[in-house]
Amino acid sequence: MSLIHKLQWRYATKKMDPSKMVPQEKVDQILEAIRLTASSSGLQPYEVLIITNQEIREQIKPIANGQSQITDCSHLLVFAAWDNYTAERINDAFDMTEEIRNFTSEAGTAYRQMLLKTYPARDAEVNFTHAAKQVYIGLGTALIAAAYEEVDSTPMEGFDPKALDAILNLREKGLRSVVMLPLGYRKSDEDWLLKLKKVRRPKESFISWIK
Repeated sequence: MSLIHKLQWRYATKKMDPSKMVPQEKVDQILEAIRLTASSSGLQPYEVLIITNQEIREQIKPIANGQSQITDCSHLLVFAAWDNYTAERINDAFDMTEEIRNFTSEAGTAYRQMLLKTYPARDAEVNFTHAAKQVYIGLGTALIAAAYEEVDSTPMEGFDPKALDAILNLREKGLRSVVMLPLGYRKSDEDWLLKLKKVRRPKESFISWIK
């Protein structure tokens, strides 16, 4: 299938088959796609946790409206954003860039100093909101990568983030949960959504050409 056909194939899977595991190579491809995706200033201000421990997933399910995909999926991805931009985090990102590229530029140094002057001085909640927006770029890439690998997925915001943070000890790591993404395979005979047509706005009302 072409990429467009695979995106037509994907849907927010409501019932996953717990007996089917996603091969590790497919999971690795999806995770690598997330790692390679774009982020503001290249800071990648979030982490991805892959939860396969069934006991932990059982703890998460009640604080996520009992959604069965959490325990029935093969791999549960949790996207957790930085709780704040700090000088240390910004410097680490720029130091890594300079080490990998093996050079330092005036423009890069000036940009680093601009971020160091503006980001840490802002309110922590403003910085978290900015980092959380970067998460959704990664989530979008994950959805496309999963479809490309013909792996089912379901983006989830319907959970108590404070409770999830506590279960995963995220606050101690300077992280806050933003969105979850179960990966697995659809249980075709029990998923009511599978039988319904995909509904999207027509191109005429969704896309505008400005020439």
